[in-house]
Amino acid sequence: MVKINQKAAAKKFKARWKNKGNEKSDTQQFWMDLLVSVFGVEDITNFIDFESPVILQNKSFMDAYIPSSMVLIEQKSSNVNLDKKLPQSDGSLMTPFEQAKKYVVGLPRSKHPRWIVVSNFREIRIHDMEKPNEAPQVIWLDDLETDYYRLSFLLDEKHIHTQKEKIISINAGEIVGVIYNALEKQYKHKDQEDLRSLNILCVRLVFLFYAEDAEVLGRRLMFHDYMEQFPPALWREKLIQLFQVLDTPVDERDEYLADDLLAFPYVNGGLFAEQSIIIPNFNEEIVDLVLNKASLNFDWSQISPTIFGGVFESTLNPDTRRSGGMHYTSIENIHKVIDPLFMNGLKEEFKKIKEYKQPATKIKKLEEYQKKLSELVFLDPACGSGNFLTETFLALRRLENEILKEKIAARKNVANGQIIADLGGEFNPIQISISQFYGIEINDFAVAVAKAALWIAESQMIKETEDIVLTEINFLPLKTNANIVEGNALRMNWNEVVPKEKLSFLMGNPPFVGGMYMSESQKYEIRTLFDGVKNAGEFDYVAGWYLKAAQYIYGTKIISAFVSTNSICQGSSVITFWKYLYERYNIQILFAHQTFIWNNESIEQAKVHCVIIGFASSAITSFKKGIYSSEGSYTPVKEINFYLKDASDKRLFFLTVNSASVSDEHQ
Repeated sequence: MVKINQKAAAKKFKARWKNKGNEKSDTQQFWMDLLVSVFGVEDITNFIDFESPVILQNKSFMDAYIPSSMVLIEQKSSNVNLDKKLPQSDGSLMTPFEQAKKYVVGLPRSKHPRWIVVSNFREIRIHDMEKPNEAPQVIWLDDLETDYYRLSFLLDEKHIHTQKEKIISINAGEIVGVIYNALEKQYKHKDQEDLRSLNILCVRLVFLFYAEDAEVLGRRLMFHDYMEQFPPALWREKLIQLFQVLDTPVDERDEYLADDLLAFPYVNGGLFAEQSIIIPNFNEEIVDLVLNKASLNFDWSQISPTIFGGVFESTLNPDTRRSGGMHYTSIENIHKVIDPLFMNGLKEEFKKIKEYKQPATKIKKLEEYQKKLSELVFLDPACGSGNFLTETFLALRRLENEILKEKIAARKNVANGQIIADLGGEFNPIQISISQFYGIEINDFAVAVAKAALWIAESQMIKETEDIVLTEINFLPLKTNANIVEGNALRMNWNEVVPKEKLSFLMGNPPFVGGMYMSESQKYEIRTLFDGVKNAGEFDYVAGWYLKAAQYIYGTKIISAFVSTNSICQGSSVITFWKYLYERYNIQILFAHQTFIWNNESIEQAKVHCVIIGFASSAITSFKKGIYSSEGSYTPVKEINFYLKDASDKRLFFLTVNSASVSDEHQ
């Protein structure tokens, strides 16, 4: 698929087709235009079939059929009422949907559609044949600019939810940006202290927007309804008071406060702990933005915390705003790191456990496996807004929810069809927590965003668990806290952040700064780390993270993976750099993604050519090594050299070859 700004493309598509719509002359062009321009389908002629024959009593033809996603399309002209029964060739009367269902009878079972789409160009009705008795979803051409993600099933059903989260998260970032700009004008000095306070204030507001929509405050619109009663002149005073209440345990509050203020829960977690931040005066414009645009007319409960963390940071961070607007690391790219690093192995282990037939044995294995997941510890030493940590937490919690489903099913068998209530603890079946996640980040604002993103992720996953165990689980007060530390990772002792004996996996996306573009302080950091190494100042900045990681994991079974600019594996400094790591710290490369374009979704993104390298100390002996090509294909290998090639001769660089012979080998 071609990468497209879908919102802009949907807007243009809507304009092109606003006054068109003839069934005979426009059907094929309409659907091809939609699939190519909005959804990026490249091989359109092989993707969708038009006028496919169907053998009924007479030979008939489907208007369109998409084999890969099993979508049957019945198209009518723009002046046709989709509820009206229309005359057919055999004299019968049918609605367009009934006509489409008739075609299904003439199709082989393997081609029966999952979706039937009926359209008159102005209106697109989506019938989910897994839910044949439910009313169809309806998308209007006029609303396509905001609703296009609802057509993602045309490509693949699994993308629907992800696309929706993506759109909501980006829209949320835009809302935060508007509020941020309006609040910034109210600060008198706009110095470092003012901007820091503004950042904290925005993080708190976003948490409250999410918390009221997710009903973790107690009910929807609780924050909105409380603040709505006050004029703008009182908002500063009332927010300060509300923040104090949110940070005070219920039994320690002033009992003479207003009842609607006392109704707010105790949040904990440090989010509202700092009472010295500067909160400016509010005006009518800001009050309207907060109450109406952000709270009343937007649902924050469905944002993707993985995406939103990055969007949020880049919206409010002046540096990232100047460098191309909001951006985030795509979930797909995050999984290029975490899947081969640990998720693939964990899923394979779970698959084997599910194959146990004896319920008691299966329950025991599941409990041991869940405990194992709860003891894994992760560190991202360049965590930014926490997207790697957040997506890892979500992936593990989804896996834990699948474990709970299996445990419940097995316990039903043990108890003759009755669910045994003991799923662990005080009926809190959740063992994985955000306290298993550690991060280092130099930007104080990104630290706050990362913590908030993890809290939101924790809340969302609790809701999913509640639907499985059919029991309410309290989110507040916050019982766990992500261990995100503010500081310069290249000048810190990582062992003081999390002892290496405790750590399981190390991962991240360190800054993309080439040797030619580093500041003097960055070059000094690299030269200091690689003390005595000739031309160390020419190494890419990410080399510092590799060295710190190699030192940290030496002699342990910690497995690491970093995203890096591909200069780490090419150019004049490659031999010197890798030779140093091999000889000093005995590392080995376990898996690698060869050069691909790293997409961070920024509005004016630069095309950065990256690699992903998974590595560990030689203490790791059981890892199945493999190389992912630029196109994504996977090849198992025996060894991987520092050019990310299959080193089939098994020679260890620093033991058996000199620099010249390795250079010759690369050629």
